[in-house]
Amino acid sequence: MVVLGHVDHGKSSLLEAIRDFKITAKESGGITQHIGAYQVEEQGKKITFIDTPGHEAFSQMRSRGAKVADIAILVIDASEGVKPQTKEVLSLVKNLKISSIVALNKIDRSEADPEKVKRELQKEDFLVESAGGKIPSIEISAKTKKGIPELLDLILLVAEMEELQAFPEKPAEGVVIESYLDSQRGITATLLLTEGSLIKGDVIATPSAFTKVRSLEDFQGNSIEKALPSQPVIIFGFSQVPKVGEEFKVFSDLEEAERYAQTKKGVKMDKSPFSPITDAQKKEEVSQSVESERTLNLILKADVLGSLEAIEGILGNLPREKVGLRILKSEVGNVNESDIKLASGSKALIVAFRVKVDAVAKKMAERNKARIATFDVIYELVEGLRKSMERIAEPEEVRIDFGKIKVLAKFLAEKNRQIIGGRVAEGEIKKGGKIEVWRKEEKIGQGRMINLQRNKKDIDSVPKGDECGILFEGDVKIEEGDILVVYTKEKRRVQI
Repeated sequence: MVVLGHVDHGKSSLLEAIRDFKITAKESGGITQHIGAYQVEEQGKKITFIDTPGHEAFSQMRSRGAKVADIAILVIDASEGVKPQTKEVLSLVKNLKISSIVALNKIDRSEADPEKVKRELQKEDFLVESAGGKIPSIEISAKTKKGIPELLDLILLVAEMEELQAFPEKPAEGVVIESYLDSQRGITATLLLTEGSLIKGDVIATPSAFTKVRSLEDFQGNSIEKALPSQPVIIFGFSQVPKVGEEFKVFSDLEEAERYAQTKKGVKMDKSPFSPITDAQKKEEVSQSVESERTLNLILKADVLGSLEAIEGILGNLPREKVGLRILKSEVGNVNESDIKLASGSKALIVAFRVKVDAVAKKMAERNKARIATFDVIYELVEGLRKSMERIAEPEEVRIDFGKIKVLAKFLAEKNRQIIGGRVAEGEIKKGGKIEVWRKEEKIGQGRMINLQRNKKDIDSVPKGDECGILFEGDVKIEEGDILVVYTKEKRRVQI
């Protein structure tokens, strides 16, 4: 069961309402930053929920969550309706062809309009039963818990109709939901069983890592002896951090598991928008990056692989025409000494997402004046990097038009200067602007304003409709009837 939807539409609140998980209180800014798997029991049957982030940066993680689920719950705020990530989720669910339930949340609000949401879904070719379709929908309130029991009943009904079943007697198979490096327990991973049973002592492997299961924990951290199909479990002790989204299998012994992991290392997972940098390339990259003033070099450190994937994904979509963006290193774990050394040599910014800086690394960073930016919320991280790129970018020259003057008379002329009388036809003329001279809708020359007067007094500006005199300096002789376009140019910081 995967819970999908737009950010802030109540996915985590729904899970909290179901079994008081209190997810929202644990997440930075109330945002689920990576996938969590949770299990409840209803009518003697287990239901596993996969909570996925709603922000656009996490589209790959949402897709992965949906791929391992049997049923999708699409949570929509009944007071807001269909949003961009809602449409993305609709497309994902339709492509994967998995059963769906629409949960119209926040029905307790006075502005809630479930019928309007249903019409919006109809426009996306997603028809609920009450609108003549086959997709069940239910009105709920995670806040008041209205409709929660009925939702659980509906989930069991859909599962029964779909004849969903698994075979616990088979060897375990499943998917890596999340993985990270725990400072106390080492490499840790959350696995979701899709088939069979996982028992302490089993040897498992993914295409990138292997381990003997010495301990099993459920999603709440309780020790268990055996995990059954659709159950999320936490294990640790992998040979290295397994990649999120990889499938795992059970093997007869460690040697067989290790051979499988080594053989399958070339299997491609979700591709990062940034190409990995080999050790041979790194020296050349660093050398080039030091010389470039218009490139932001980054060292990314994050709590889990899912976070790195999401960060790299959104950074890959940032425009890089004005400023280059180069990731020299991207890995899970705390900021360490090697990160500081690389940052010092490459003038890179270390971006630490929900991780700490080692004590030794902190002292080295102060000594070497290495820059470290720490973040807990991905929105703030991306916004911070945008601003860093904007500071590096060369300012753009922007033209600002003040207005137009229709020439009524010409007076004194000497060398390349003229005194001109005219009326402001458009806008507001300001002293000191640049001037284009137009005659019969054709630009014939340009110059600049040396002085601006009204009633023979120096002034700073003249509004539309008023007459004025200007001292013009330029490469053209102005005539009566000409139009003078007054403008200026200024440097502005590039928006990224």
